[in-house]
Amino acid sequence: MSRLKIKYNRESDNNLNLIRKISLILATIILICIFLPKQARFRYEFQKGKVWDHENLISPYNFAILKTQEELNEDKKNILKTIQPIYDVNPTISREQIDQFETDLAEKWQTNKLDTTTQKIQDYRLVGNAILGHLYDRGILSLNNRFQNRNDDKSPAAKQYNFTLIQDKVATQKNTADCYTIESSYEYANSVLNNSSKIVYKKWLLETLKNYITLNYVYNDQQTERLEQTALANISSTRGVVQKGELIAEKDKIISNETYQKLESLRKIYEDEGKISGNQTYVTLGQFLIISLALSILLVFLYLFRKDIYYNNRLLSIIMIVIIGMLAALSWAIKIKIPNLYYIPFCSVPIIIRILFDSRVALNIHLLMVLLAALFVPNSYEFVFLQFMAGIVAIYSIKTLVKREQFFISSAIILATYLIAYFGLLLTRNGSLSTINIMDVIPFVVSVMITLMAYPLVYAFEKLFGIVSDLTLMELTNSNSKLLRELSFKAPGTFQHSLQVANLAEAAIYRIGGNPLLVRAGALYHDIGKITNPQFFIENQKTEKNPHDELSPEQSAQIIISHVIKGVEIAKRNQLPDVIIDFIKTHHGTTKVDYFYNLFIKNNPDKLVDESLYQYPGPIPYSKETAVLMMADSVEAASRALKEHTEESINTLVDKIIEHKLKLNQFANSNITLKEITESSNIFKAMLKSIYHVRVDYDLSKKK
Repeated sequence: MSRLKIKYNRESDNNLNLIRKISLILATIILICIFLPKQARFRYEFQKGKVWDHENLISPYNFAILKTQEELNEDKKNILKTIQPIYDVNPTISREQIDQFETDLAEKWQTNKLDTTTQKIQDYRLVGNAILGHLYDRGILSLNNRFQNRNDDKSPAAKQYNFTLIQDKVATQKNTADCYTIESSYEYANSVLNNSSKIVYKKWLLETLKNYITLNYVYNDQQTERLEQTALANISSTRGVVQKGELIAEKDKIISNETYQKLESLRKIYEDEGKISGNQTYVTLGQFLIISLALSILLVFLYLFRKDIYYNNRLLSIIMIVIIGMLAALSWAIKIKIPNLYYIPFCSVPIIIRILFDSRVALNIHLLMVLLAALFVPNSYEFVFLQFMAGIVAIYSIKTLVKREQFFISSAIILATYLIAYFGLLLTRNGSLSTINIMDVIPFVVSVMITLMAYPLVYAFEKLFGIVSDLTLMELTNSNSKLLRELSFKAPGTFQHSLQVANLAEAAIYRIGGNPLLVRAGALYHDIGKITNPQFFIENQKTEKNPHDELSPEQSAQIIISHVIKGVEIAKRNQLPDVIIDFIKTHHGTTKVDYFYNLFIKNNPDKLVDESLYQYPGPIPYSKETAVLMMADSVEAASRALKEHTEESINTLVDKIIEHKLKLNQFANSNITLKEITESSNIFKAMLKSIYHVRVDYDLSKKK
């Protein structure tokens, strides 16, 4: 009855898990459909400078040809040249400054003791008033650099420009050449004074007048800009018309600049009309079918190659959140019409997936994302090409994440890929260097900088969904971490053993394929339980006295076995990830503590032995990494006990230990092949010989 109940509960859990998975996929499809723009897509893909591979395209109706961005920019430049800046007259300035001059002159005259001279103050007042009056009548203004430099002519005369002067709401056309600036006002005053015979103290009067010379024609920035915006708004965005029935593109002919612009104009009109007249239900249905197909293919891939993700709805949720988030961001960017879609950090998706999972999953999801995005981005071929190239490079550049600096190195490589691919497309399309604009680089630079935000996002996913990325493993492998420092202090021999095991296991995983960071982290912590009773383990014993001599074989075996149990407790107490705890649980599998087991049989030949007292609790390794650690741990520990480290003794030892593990079926649940076990064995042999400085025998006579 209990078996039937267990079977029923298991089937119930499986059904519930399947329902959740289906709900997750449906929710993802619906959300993506909501985010995608609902408009019909132009059926043709085309590129400037490429051959038109379709049938002859005849215009289905009359439509205007859109101007290129270069043409619009030229129109804007030309129209701005025709706009005259607006200046306002400040009528009170001249009166105030002249009145102030007359008021202050007498005081300044006495202060400088000019009243003791034969000079008449009245002459100075008349000349000063005449100079100021002339300057303010002609107008004093400040030249605007923008209007001075808008002509290609760089001669001094070209620096002058026409402007509109507003006085009492009446506009007058003037030129800056007919007015004064502050500097030219000083020059005029100096010239008049030099030609005046009545004025002896010319320099004094000039310095005095400078205090009363200021601007009375003031540049009106707001009105000028309003005038410019009105003129720019009236620029036509089209040039010429394509008549209904006119040939637009001919089969097997190169798409010229003119043909390309006609095609672009037709595409835009077609898609804009689709927003108004197209059946939105059919568009949504089409998107639903395409997205369903894409996600179904992704699920098939996960089922065939990553069953651990397929059966884990928590991990599936991460993938779906990333996909929805990026497509939503891209759709939002299109709706608000940002200047360039390449500001969106599309490469953050493959980076996040690569760090959280692996390269194959990242590559498949990135391809899926790019193809889905191509449904609604303009210039979809260019977009797909650039993003796919950059995404592949992003995945490759962090294939093995061992340093944080790789994020910055990866960013630099991604940026270089973007630039090479983009400029390559420009050259193949236009066949000219003149179309290359350095400002086109800015969106890619911004995108790559935002891509660095993938790091905190990875951390957030780890905390929210309880998974372990390579970044966390990097932190765990830092020998300065609290737990490893404690191990090195309390059990230095065990710490050195763990380092050697980590090196052996990591080298083997590099060779046979796997996660080197994971196996290294697992190796460093696999014997963490020995912290509690370090003196009972031979690598930590500093004297000839062995504490096991005072214990029975059963007691000694239980102390040795307990380091696994205590290791799990310590790991959980210090919040180590479950994937690291798996190494602690499985590194001895279900093997026996052979030394004390055999000692008990030797000392008690007539007694029945309870094998469970000498057997590790397990479980046996259930991954390639945990299997390699078990082998590395056993051969490293056993190699220390060899009396003589020779090539033959090391080879025999490694073969014997691994053969014993195979005989006990310790690798039955792990996805490691006999070939991979053999390759790992060869790695262990080579590294142990190097560690113990085994000399190679070059005696050729022995090899004959």
